[in-house]
Amino acid sequence: MNGMLTALLGWVDTRFPLTKMWKEHLSEYYAPKNFNFWYFFGSLALLVLVIQIVTGIFLTMSYKPDGQLAFFSVEYIMRDVEWGWLIRYMHSTGASAFFVVVYLHMFRGLMYGSYKGKRELIWIFGCLIYLALMAEAFLGYLLPWGQMSFWGAQVIVNLFSAVPFIGEELSVWIRGDFVVSDATLNRFFAFHVIAVPLVLLGLVVAHIIALHEIGSNNPDGVEIKKHKDPETGIPLDGIPFHPYYTVKDIVGVVVFLMFFSAVIFFAPEMNGFFLEHPNFDPADPMVTPAHIAPVWYFTPFYAILRAVPSIAGSAFPGVVVMGAAVVILFFLPWLDRQEVKSIRYRGLCFKLLLWVFVADFIMLGYLGMQPTTDLYKLLAQIGTIYYFVFFFALAFIPKFEKTKPVPERVTH
Repeated sequence: MNGMLTALLGWVDTRFPLTKMWKEHLSEYYAPKNFNFWYFFGSLALLVLVIQIVTGIFLTMSYKPDGQLAFFSVEYIMRDVEWGWLIRYMHSTGASAFFVVVYLHMFRGLMYGSYKGKRELIWIFGCLIYLALMAEAFLGYLLPWGQMSFWGAQVIVNLFSAVPFIGEELSVWIRGDFVVSDATLNRFFAFHVIAVPLVLLGLVVAHIIALHEIGSNNPDGVEIKKHKDPETGIPLDGIPFHPYYTVKDIVGVVVFLMFFSAVIFFAPEMNGFFLEHPNFDPADPMVTPAHIAPVWYFTPFYAILRAVPSIAGSAFPGVVVMGAAVVILFFLPWLDRQEVKSIRYRGLCFKLLLWVFVADFIMLGYLGMQPTTDLYKLLAQIGTIYYFVFFFALAFIPKFEKTKPVPERVTH
């Protein structure tokens, strides 16, 4: 049997680089030996992507992308399809879990400077993944065809009408109609199920290839390829990703699945954060919800949008600032001019800036869920200003930042 399997593997290898890919990306890909738990979230993001694709395939088997049937097809999945409720809750919880692990993954990149040292393209691919994920979540948000889905999509699509000269035509083109209707639902379904997932998968592959070409960063911010064994060429501070980190990642996966399962079985709605209460009512164009707000993972940017005053009744300035809040992430590798990568060896100024930025982002997320008041609007404006101040401050603090000496080798 072993001989047959070896012969089969040899036959495949002459026609497809299976063994070569296994070695380059797993068994002979040397990762730093000082990874900590923050490095779980990249593999967890890949796990959630697989969960979303698999559950999405099963949901499309019973879902009807029709304005008259969409809401009731979701109810049919929940009530009549065998294990349909579990598949739907896995998909809805997975959407929020995706953003949780991606936000933590991005935060780890900020902490350890994973966008520096020829890793600019890795960061850009990651930002593109984040952008595609936002598009995917927004498109899928309309599909349940509930009250919040319908009116949330109405508000967001109407923002495009604020674009000068082409706004009205652009919003009509996105909707496929003059209002959010059956045509909008059909095209959002097509993009959510086919177009954006293909882009997302391509970007994930590009992200991983770029990462493995340059090599992984680590909590010390030390380049492990600088010190290699003179005979083998193996990094002295590196260990094979498989089996050492594949086994370690299993621990992270088990812990993640425990929390993931607890949410699915005990709190799938998460008190309205994951599944909003108005979305359990069918979409009604004649009845507007008392308070329209996006899902929690969009609320920081929604707060930024509302914080910017309109000009002559146009929300265009807010749209521009909200868009800039996402675009500025792409320029982070060039805004941060400090050569020291890791937060372990950076000065107090950077640490304070980063942790205040985290608190600011959480505050904006909370404000985006609340009805607009004078106090909340003022806080959102302060939060918006600091959001941009953080990125531009990174260009100036290296002039006076007192950093610690970075070790030549990784520490344990």
